[in-house]
Amino acid sequence: MSPPSSRGLDEAVDNLAEVAVRFFAGQDLDGVRRTDATFWQPGRRVVVRDADGPVRRASYRAGWRRLTVRMAALAAAIGGAYGYLLHPDAITQALTYGAPMAALATAACGATYRIKSRERRELLQEWVEPLHQAIAGPLQISEHTDPRTYLHVPADFADDDAEIRVDLPLHLRFNRETVAELVMQKLALQNASFSWRVAGRDPHLIVKKKDRPPTSLGLNDPGVRELLASMPESAPLIGLGAGKRKVSVDLDHDSPHVLISAGTGGGKSTILRTIACQFLHNGAQAHILDFKRISHTWARGVPRVNYCRDIAEIHDALIELGAEGHRRIRLAEQLGDDVLAAKPDRVGPRTVILLEEINATMSQLRRYWEKVRSSDDPKTSPAIDALAEILFMGRQVRLHVLLVAQSATARALGGPEMRENFSTRILVRYTLNAWKMLVPEVHPAPKPTRHPGRVQVVLGGAARETQVLHLSEAEARAWAMAGSSGNMQPITLREAATEPNPGEQHPPRVREAEPDKGPQRPEDALVALREAQRDLGVVSLAALRWARANDAEFPTPDGKRGTELLYRVGDLQRWARNRPRAAS
Repeated sequence: MSPPSSRGLDEAVDNLAEVAVRFFAGQDLDGVRRTDATFWQPGRRVVVRDADGPVRRASYRAGWRRLTVRMAALAAAIGGAYGYLLHPDAITQALTYGAPMAALATAACGATYRIKSRERRELLQEWVEPLHQAIAGPLQISEHTDPRTYLHVPADFADDDAEIRVDLPLHLRFNRETVAELVMQKLALQNASFSWRVAGRDPHLIVKKKDRPPTSLGLNDPGVRELLASMPESAPLIGLGAGKRKVSVDLDHDSPHVLISAGTGGGKSTILRTIACQFLHNGAQAHILDFKRISHTWARGVPRVNYCRDIAEIHDALIELGAEGHRRIRLAEQLGDDVLAAKPDRVGPRTVILLEEINATMSQLRRYWEKVRSSDDPKTSPAIDALAEILFMGRQVRLHVLLVAQSATARALGGPEMRENFSTRILVRYTLNAWKMLVPEVHPAPKPTRHPGRVQVVLGGAARETQVLHLSEAEARAWAMAGSSGNMQPITLREAATEPNPGEQHPPRVREAEPDKGPQRPEDALVALREAQRDLGVVSLAALRWARANDAEFPTPDGKRGTELLYRVGDLQRWARNRPRAAS
């Protein structure tokens, strides 16, 4: 019988030998085989069923990779020790000055890696790990398996040509329908094809989009012009969805107002242009409230368009539109539901209000009201109150708001109750927070795509991926002027609010000046161009005459004095504020 000390030494030697064998074989040093990795092949599955936590990434590496890392570390340690024995002062000095530099370089590399891998980490946290937690059970694999080893989800998996791969277990003891349904739900896919490849030692599943929207959509594409002409007057075409199914919103039945939320460069103005020109084609009126002044240059001079660029003019326009809405409500009450159901246009022509950049516009309206209000006026801007009233008036008054916002927060829109009036919402290049704020009923949020013109149209609690119809400025202008509004002249907001119903005889555009009935407000006074030049100051008489002949937005005459045309001072002043100017 060997002494205890000899037995312990033998066991230590045996253990050291086993560790050495595992070291050079590229295995875990504690002898536990956690994954199905071999010396030449990386692992994909956790084989330890009773693992008490996630398995380290190193356990998935092929043995030769782990051996390479270990040998490099061992060589560095031996080389450092040997160098210290030969030249201790040199090694000490190198460590003294080199360690801080090495730490700084390591920190810089770590920060760069964090920035570069941010999108990949977000993909893992938001999509890959939830999918792994859902399908690990049905696939009968360990929940501690690293999802990156068998779920290959590209960062742009929402794009049309993206391909998702799921490596399947060899036993194939799972329900295909269950796995496919979970993949659709957790990745928020709307239409996808599943290709099951189970033969051999590499079974896997390939998921791709199917019946995807068209790559692009323009007016000259086959059948688009005919489709656009066939759309109902109240339901403009937004674009085409999966399987080239048309996507539109009926303002008389689905939603009276539309909210467009997108970041910079998301194509908000293009979407508005596409919708607005269809309304104008069918004879509607449009009031474009554009604080940026250049978002809709295509609409300059288009009939039945009132373009407001100045914040004072936007303020006045909203107040007058609110008053027009109240007039229509009273008229609708007098006419009754039966008459409105048969002839909804009896309350007035359909009027769409394009409100650009609501975040900046609302702030400017508040500042403007703080400057002009008197001590007796309410603190809240009447223009903001008028907008809120228009949003709550409903479909019967035929006033529709198409609103654009980069961040459609409740504060930007004047309160959460105002945001709820937009049951149709178009989102493009949205963030996860924006989706949760605007469309919390649709979960999970579809991953946004960078595909040009691709949006999510949310209506009735369902999201539909849509390729928006893209009309150039020239095409939108031509389409707007080619319809029932093509023979009409541009009108001012005051005239738009009192425009007669379709079918009634239009009053003459230019009338003789009426006898003076007493003092007039300065902006309502009728003046000739020579007299107006003194009021406008910065505009010469020659410039006024040139604009009358060439500028489509120059005010229309409102009276005559003999053979001399008369204009309202207020209309001329608004034109002077908003007229195009050369770059300085």
